[in-house]
Amino acid sequence: MTDAPPELTGVTPHLTIRDNKAKDAIAFYEKAFGAQELFRHPADDGVRLMHAHLTLFGGSLMLHDDFPEMMGGKPSDAPACVVLHIEVPDADAAWERAVAAGATVRFPLDNQFWGQRYGQVADPFGHIWSIGGPLKP
Repeated sequence: MTDAPPELTGVTPHLTIRDNKAKDAIAFYEKAFGAQELFRHPADDGVRLMHAHLTLFGGSLMLHDDFPEMMGGKPSDAPACVVLHIEVPDADAAWERAVAAGATVRFPLDNQFWGQRYGQVADPFGHIWSIGGPLKP
């Protein structure tokens, strides 16, 4: 880990992780996708993470634990309507790594009609990831 987060460019996903499991999410993303943690800032309560910054596949991913007290006492809703896509040279290897780490299959990996090898998994925290790469002969 470094002491300061890097410069951000473009669009950067920033995930809210429910049930005080941001630390578990970081460990999962490292194991499933090869993410590297750059920065972590704990909350004052010593339990939750206020902010974490990871890199994976050349991009940034930020995340934090849920803070219901900042939302009028209401916990964050379950993740919905967003798919995080990763483009890799070997979709099968990335797929196997994610599933072995505990991701569940949502849309099986296969050669698709649009000319890409593609599938979707859900991580243990409710976020959906698509994995794409070149067609497999």
